[in-house]
Amino acid sequence: MTIQQLKYIIALNDKRHYVKAAEACFVTQPTLTLQVKKLEDEIGTIIFNRDKSPLSPTPIGEELIAKAKLILQEVNEFNKFAYEDRIDLSGECTLGIIPTIAPYLLPLFLEDFVKNHPDLKLIIKEMDTYQIIEALNNGSIDMSILSTPLGDSRLREINLYQEPFFLYCKNAQRFTNPDGIEQKDLTPENLLLLEKGHCFRDQVLNLCKKSKTEENNNFIFESGSIQTIKNLVEAGLGYSLIPQLSIQHSSKKSFIKKFKPPVPTREISIVVNKNFAKEKLLENLLMIIKRNIPKDIKKIDNYMRIRWKEPVL
Repeated sequence: MTIQQLKYIIALNDKRHYVKAAEACFVTQPTLTLQVKKLEDEIGTIIFNRDKSPLSPTPIGEELIAKAKLILQEVNEFNKFAYEDRIDLSGECTLGIIPTIAPYLLPLFLEDFVKNHPDLKLIIKEMDTYQIIEALNNGSIDMSILSTPLGDSRLREINLYQEPFFLYCKNAQRFTNPDGIEQKDLTPENLLLLEKGHCFRDQVLNLCKKSKTEENNNFIFESGSIQTIKNLVEAGLGYSLIPQLSIQHSSKKSFIKKFKPPVPTREISIVVNKNFAKEKLLENLLMIIKRNIPKDIKKIDNYMRIRWKEPVL
């Protein structure tokens, strides 16, 4: 029994005529007739009643044809998964990523991803959250990595990990709770923030339960770089909250203060438009990132997800 023979009996059932069925299958009539007869001989069952005109399937033939259609449907799905998705691993793909993730996550997985996709040209763009949402919806980028949830029904979010917040402060005497930092310990004085437009800024303000008008430094400095914020903290000019990957290999261990459980985190996800069709590529990106992120991020179980303060409508 072959897949081609199943195609022949389906075509013959549709056309009820050997010549028309053969034409539909792009073979000669004798070839189709011979293969249908071979199939009947192999299974020991008459599929078509040839005494009637036009010919028609026998009762058992009708059941076999119905099963043949299901089998071919499964074969088509298999071929789509095995071959068509492989095509999606070539060509060009544009990935948008927010600046508070890019410098820390990309070095962890990018070499592995590129090595496993030699035929794919990956274009990476640092963009803020609103730019990414617009680009995903107008088709100017294919995939993205950013903090979620976004609250946009046009987009599909695939969770990667929960990234903990840490307090970063030079003055250790200011935060002395041996069990960890609590939200009530956070005040707006000397709190260093990213500039407006970064969702991480809004998450920090949300965690601190402070509005933007309550910021009360004797100087104001807003940066687009977490590294710049860290440098200011190390100079003794304030404190900040930073994501775990930004201090993963830090030598300033004394500056890093953990939060008391449940640990506040930001949710990091791959986000695509709901019409995105390159499922195999999406699965590969998800798998490669997850196998390259630190194990302590994978093992977080007691956490509190901090939403960004200005969700997309």
